[in-house]
Amino acid sequence: MSDGTFDKAFVGDLDRLFRWRRDVRRFSREPLEPHLLPEILESAEFSPSVGNSQPWRWVEVQTASAREAVRDSFIRCNAEALDGYTGERAQLYSSLKLAGLDDAPVHLAVFCAPDAEQGHGLGRQTVPETLEYSVVTAITTMWLAARARGVGIGWVSILEPDAVTEALAVPATWKLVAYLCVGYPEHENDIPELERVGWQSRTDSETRHLIR
Repeated sequence: MSDGTFDKAFVGDLDRLFRWRRDVRRFSREPLEPHLLPEILESAEFSPSVGNSQPWRWVEVQTASAREAVRDSFIRCNAEALDGYTGERAQLYSSLKLAGLDDAPVHLAVFCAPDAEQGHGLGRQTVPETLEYSVVTAITTMWLAARARGVGIGWVSILEPDAVTEALAVPATWKLVAYLCVGYPEHENDIPELERVGWQSRTDSETRHLIR
């Protein structure tokens, strides 16, 4: 609402949006409507950042060679990760769909750019990692903005950051924070896939709420 207050109906819708914000790995190959990605990124720009530094940099990965380099990195890292499991856990891992790299119409690499001038260092002298935390906050905002528009996002973390940075030829000072697959979900579900397949159930939130 224009005065900055929100009614119960909006709060209920917002909570429902949180529940439906899932990590998507199974995408339709249908291209996004042209206006959607700019709208989603515009919403992400409203995210807070330490010292108003706005350190996020969005790189849309379109070239076949860059996408292939990212996919090759995923294959290498995924094989190494599988070697770290044994028995039933290894079998379950090998059955997981861990990336939508082949199907998602949009690939987006998100970097943190440590610009000393932007924000003038405010708030990050003692905890410099707040720059990267700010980028993660922007990714979360983007994720919710996408979900509200029927668009899914999958975070591919089984990658070699240096390989991605080299493939995209971005400045050496930029640090990769996330590689995101973006597109319309093949199926809708408000239960995380890893929970559905038995990899990890959701724990009681009260066990993580401490009072000192």
